[in-house]
Amino acid sequence: MPVTQPRMSELTLRILTGLALISVATIALLMGGFVFWLLAVVAGLFMMAEWADLHGIAARQKRLAQYSLFVPLALMAPPPGAGPYFLTLGLLIGAAFFIAIVSGKRLLALGTIYVGLPILSLLLIRHQKEGVVFTLWALALVWATDIGAYAAGRMIGGPKIWPRLSPKKTWAGLAGGIVFASLFAAFLHRVYGLPLRLTLATPVLAVVAQAGDFYESWLKRRAGVKDSGNILPGHGGVMDRLDGLVPVAPIAALLVVLPSIFNLSGIRTWIS
Repeated sequence: MPVTQPRMSELTLRILTGLALISVATIALLMGGFVFWLLAVVAGLFMMAEWADLHGIAARQKRLAQYSLFVPLALMAPPPGAGPYFLTLGLLIGAAFFIAIVSGKRLLALGTIYVGLPILSLLLIRHQKEGVVFTLWALALVWATDIGAYAAGRMIGGPKIWPRLSPKKTWAGLAGGIVFASLFAAFLHRVYGLPLRLTLATPVLAVVAQAGDFYESWLKRRAGVKDSGNILPGHGGVMDRLDGLVPVAPIAALLVVLPSIFNLSGIRTWIS
């Protein structure tokens, strides 16, 4: 009688996939340049497809949205591209208008901003002088929030935040995510010189990351699906993994670049 091999548990598969994703993102971040841009573009095109699927968009219009999104994403590439600056932001908005006019689907056009703005933000952060540390902070605070929330939710449990929308998320989990993300930011501040303004903003951004998670949960519930896709074993779709990063990245980019834009020399001691 043949011996059946035990199936890998969903939790184990989820952990292994999560570690692989973090490893790939970290390697791309360290390599920077074309590699980091390429990973962001691939993730963005998958997210655009998943956004269209969640909104019941036909395949032809979904492809149109992906092609339109790729134009500003291509110009965000390292030299000789235009880079992630105001020109590409304008093209991103232009792509959204184009999709809205051609397809007549305003929600599909909104997906262009939902997907493109976080990518532009991450590439802009990575372009800074201390871009590796800043980008690692933006990415890792979302990872740490998810890990801390999962661990605290499992160990402590307690009242749910919004059971109708996301039945597994608890207030204890949210607190655990905030604490874990804040501790990681404090580590980056101590060891790698993460600016104090970014360290102090981390607890707020941890809450923002959870809000992004809730928003995607609402989209999935409205669409009547469990996951945004099935490309990532144990995780679902790319949106399922990056939903918290979507609102965090633009805010993080503002916190990173605003002092240099306005040259806030009077409070340079506090913000550095």
